[in-house]
Amino acid sequence: MNLPDPIKNFIHHFSKLPSIGPRQATRLAFHVIGSGKDEIDGIIKSLEGLEGMSICEKCFFVFLPQDKDDKLCEICRDKKRNSKLIAIVEKETDLISIEKTNKFNGNYFIIGSLQKNGVLGSEQKRRLEKLKAVIEKELGGQADEIVIATNPTTYGDFNAAILGKELKDLAKKITRLGRGIPTGGEIEFADEDTLGQALERRN
Repeated sequence: MNLPDPIKNFIHHFSKLPSIGPRQATRLAFHVIGSGKDEIDGIIKSLEGLEGMSICEKCFFVFLPQDKDDKLCEICRDKKRNSKLIAIVEKETDLISIEKTNKFNGNYFIIGSLQKNGVLGSEQKRRLEKLKAVIEKELGGQADEIVIATNPTTYGDFNAAILGKELKDLAKKITRLGRGIPTGGEIEFADEDTLGQALERRN
């Protein structure tokens, strides 16, 4: 069956999103069409709003600039946070999950999705160099603590070891989240109590 071009275009773009393949994108297309014009207009406006978002030049989290000179997100601008305590996470959703616990008052650094083969990709290497530069310039070459908050999976542990080796001279201590999160679990999906316990038990 030859679908209309607007539906094909929708499927083409949405099937590239995480966890959404062509079949799910097709279902979404027909669901959106069936939702009516008002809902479609709302979706269009929400997508257009994303164009105004920026990436923090310090931690790589997304934020909405208040003016053209804004370069840092709200967390990195907050002087009340402990800038010498840094949590390295893979994804924005991991940062959000940790922040919801209200048990971490440091800064974050989003390294980007790590590969399962234990090799840092070019983007991760670029970001890691940025983190090193920030520590050298703003913290006198050494953070008090770097928390490597990768998922407690086999490849998460492997990548944490690689990151720890890269950063060992740039922090007084390097820690991992405690095992409040079950092995094989993901930070993004951990409940706040469990993740909070993992933060408190970091070692």
